[in-house]
This record gives sequence, structure tokens and C-alpha cells, in this order.
Amino acid sequence: MSTKRSRAITIAAAGTLTLATAISAAAATLPASSSPASASADAYTSTISRQADAQTALPAAGSGLKQVAVFDRMRALQGERQHQQQIAAKAAAAKAAAHKAAAAKAAAAKAAARKAAEQAAAARQAAAKAAQQAQSAQQAAVTVPSGSPEQIAERMLGQFGWSSGQFSCLQPLWEHESGWNVTAENPTSGAYGIPQALPGSQMSSAGADWQTDAATQIRWGLTYIQGRYGSPCGAWSHEQGVNWY
Repeated sequence: MSTKRSRAITIAAAGTLTLATAISAAAATLPASSSPASASADAYTSTISRQADAQTALPAAGSGLKQVAVFDRMRALQGERQHQQQIAAKAAAAKAAAHKAAAAKAAAAKAAARKAAEQAAAARQAAAKAAQQAQSAQQAAVTVPSGSPEQIAERMLGQFGWSSGQFSCLQPLWEHESGWNVTAENPTSGAYGIPQALPGSQMSSAGADWQTDAATQIRWGLTYIQGRYGSPCGAWSHEQGVNWY
């Protein structure tokens, strides 16, 4: 064997060893995965290794070029795999963020709907209560007891939530003020009617016939007593103390 041919075989063998080492190093750096990309890379590595073994007898120059091409291809495959993994990770993060935002929006909409329903229910309850109160007031206004002023007053006590026992205080109170006279008028102050309203025109809030109707005057007088003293006995106690109520 000539010296020139021996040198070529030595170079080829060295190149093959270098290629095997490079392929092993590149394969070690690839991340383990069960994905199709990982399986393709492993199959490709195995193919390249078999091709490297078959190239031992090739001339040194040609073998060296093929070794470089194989190594470059391995690096390219590794870079592509990492790039695809980065894309998949970004897509997963975007999907998770979108899901979280959608869940937050749905929760806010649900809370707003619940609050609106509660407000609507409260408004309906308030309207129903107001209607009931208006109806009660209307019924009380329509129900007018008959009889003497004292009898009318005693029958009206229940409309204001008082017992009949309150009449024992109401009777002397208005007896002292007006003698239960519908047209009684104080010449000094101008107070008028059974409850001695001052001025008498205040009683128009209870009815247009306030000047002549006992029931209208009594209804106004009892409303006044309830708002100012709480009950006829409270008004009578004040009357006894200062001579007016």
C-alpha cells in the first residue's frame, strides 16, 4: 500500500470518529419528548449514524464535507424544535389569559344582574307598601262615623291605632278647648272648630267642609295630636300643664 493511500484512509477514519462524536453530542442536547418532532429527530439521528458508518471508505475530502452537512442539519433540527416549543408555550399562555378574562367578565355580568334584580325587587316592595298605605288612608277617609262629635271621635280612635281608653283624655281636652262645638271660634287668637286649629284653614287638608263638618275637624285634630303628642292622653297632659296644646 502506498503512503498516499494510507494517509487518505487515516484521514477518513478520523473524520468518521469526529462525526460520531458530534452526532452523539447533538443528540444529547435535544430535549426528551414523545412528540412527532422528537421522534423524527431521533429517527434522523439514527439514519445519519448509519450513513456515517458506511462512509468510512470514502475519500477524506468528500467524507469531511458530508460530516459538516450532517452536523449542520442536526443543529437546524434542534433549533426548529426549540422554536416550535416556544410558539406552543406562547399560545398556551395566551389561551389561559383569554379564559381568565372571559371568566372575570362573566362573573361581573352575573353580579350586576343579581344587583339589578335585588334593586327591582326592593322597588316593587316599596311600591306595594306605598299603594297599601294609600289604600288604607283612602279607606279611613271614606269611613266616616255618624253620631254626635264625641261619638264620631271615639269611633275614629282605632283608625289611629289607639284604644278606646284614650277617649277619657280626648273628651276633657276638647271640652276645655271648644266644648265640642264645630263653629267655636276664639275671639282673641282666631282658633277655630272642635280642635281649635290655628288658623282654622289648616283643617282644609282633611276636607273642603272643614268649617262645618265635625268628622273633618276631628280627623284633622287627631292627626295633629298624633304627630305632636303621640296620643290624646299626651296632649291632655300638656294641656293640664300649660293650659294649651
